[in-house]
Amino acid sequence: MAKQIKKLKTPNLQQPLTAELLGEVIKARRTQSDLRLEDAAALCGVAKETFMKIEHGQSSCQLASVLQICSGLGINLYIKPWMDNGEDENDWR
Repeated sequence: MAKQIKKLKTPNLQQPLTAELLGEVIKARRTQSDLRLEDAAALCGVAKETFMKIEHGQSSCQLASVLQICSGLGINLYIKPWMDNGEDENDWR
């Protein structure tokens, strides 16, 4: 019998994005989708080792691989628009 995948809760998404947070998000999405690491990596077209490194928040991974995994798992990343008039030049949130 196959090992059951423990579903992880979605982490708090109301905080600044870090490699560690994105790794937690990816792992939560994978486990909530009942995907083994090997299957998720194959689905996203990346090596299992690459997928594992990203889930563990290693910042040395290539951005293209991170974006490929996010796309494959249906995780949407957005850039918050900023004001172009200089009023918020010190507001880097």
